[in-house]
Amino acid sequence: MENNTEKTRYSDAELQEFKEIILEKLRSSKEELAALALSLSSPNANGTDDTAGTYKTLEDGSATLEKEQINQLAARQKKFIENLEAALGRIQNKTYGICRETGKLIQKERLRAVPHTTLSMEAKLKQ
Repeated sequence: MENNTEKTRYSDAELQEFKEIILEKLRSSKEELAALALSLSSPNANGTDDTAGTYKTLEDGSATLEKEQINQLAARQKKFIENLEAALGRIQNKTYGICRETGKLIQKERLRAVPHTTLSMEAKLKQ
């Protein structure tokens, strides 16, 4: 029997491999998010109580900027986690790894590097 039809979806074994990659990324991403949340909730560790008022103003501005940056990182991390969870949903309904633009399978190498992607390189380069 000759199989000259192009594969339209990944096998259950392949999906399981991707699921493990995604679950590992989810675990580490949630740890990072927890660490970011902890650094946002803890008061300034460097303590400026004993410094002169002029320095305090500068440090307050610096601390505000740092909190904004941490907030941005946390927001990005949350989005990444949502994308990974959506990828798990696609694995569940066996549509994982199919490009939403071309309908073709996304290369395994790309999925291993960016497991939450919904675009093949071909579609991504057209953007």
